Amino acid sequence: MKKMLLAGLGIVMYTAELLAAQVDTVVIHSDAMKKDFNCYVVLPDNYQGGDKHYPVVYLLHGYSGNSSDWLNKDPDLKKEADNNNLIIVCPEGGYSSWYFDSPVDTSMKYETYIGKEVPVFIDRHYRTLPNRNGRAITGLSMGGHGGMFIGLRHPDMFGACGSMSGGVDINCCVDRFDVALRIGDTAQHADNWKSFSVMNLVEQYNRQLPLSIIIDCGTEDFFYSINHQLHEKMLKLKILHDYTERPGAHNWAYWTNAVKYQLLFFSEYFKH
Repeated sequence: MKKMLLAGLGIVMYTAELLAAQVDTVVIHSDAMKKDFNCYVVLPDNYQGGDKHYPVVYLLHGYSGNSSDWLNKDPDLKKEADNNNLIIVCPEGGYSSWYFDSPVDTSMKYETYIGKEVPVFIDRHYRTLPNRNGRAITGLSMGGHGGMFIGLRHPDMFGACGSMSGGVDINCCVDRFDVALRIGDTAQHADNWKSFSVMNLVEQYNRQLPLSIIIDCGTEDFFYSINHQLHEKMLKLKILHDYTERPGAHNWAYWTNAVKYQLLFFSEYFKH
């Protein structure tokens, strides 16, 4: 493993020497939160030694997880960067941020961090396609909500978004997963429970900046019903999207399979 200091930036980068894709660990500062966070960047094998620019998929972790989860749990992720010829970025989303700029805890601004600060850093330090047509965002569980939430709210930054087993209606989590800590209780902050939920955000879909959207969920998942309801609502709203439900539960066996289909979907989007 090789360690590099980017001159003048105070950023430490660790590079794993691999036979296939290369994985960098970079430290990305958040001005919004005044903190540094680790972020993992998976580069396809042919990134080195060339001048080609690559599209980027931002891959979010779930509740109680961290930025290293995807690489620790999915040994095939590096191969997928090669297979799809793209960069995969796994940023830090906090233990239970739900990827919100919290209206009740101003120290938590993960929407700003993931939706703006991380892409700016990645575009500055890697050969990316620095526009919405070269960016996609998705994730699992809490990160599935985050992928859709940030994608819908920042279509100027992301041209595609998705969700795997996502908690796409936070109203199913009133007493779970720290959602109330992020947006307040349902009595005094009822408006937050509406405006911060993907289930309602789709009603404000920006048809001037259309997104390529992919959603999937296992039929044995405790979030299955809300994902199916989101799919039905998007059909009624005539929002184009790919939706898949297949046997599977809320676990890594499902997600390590699902991510292959999502990365292929994004790869096809980037070709257009």
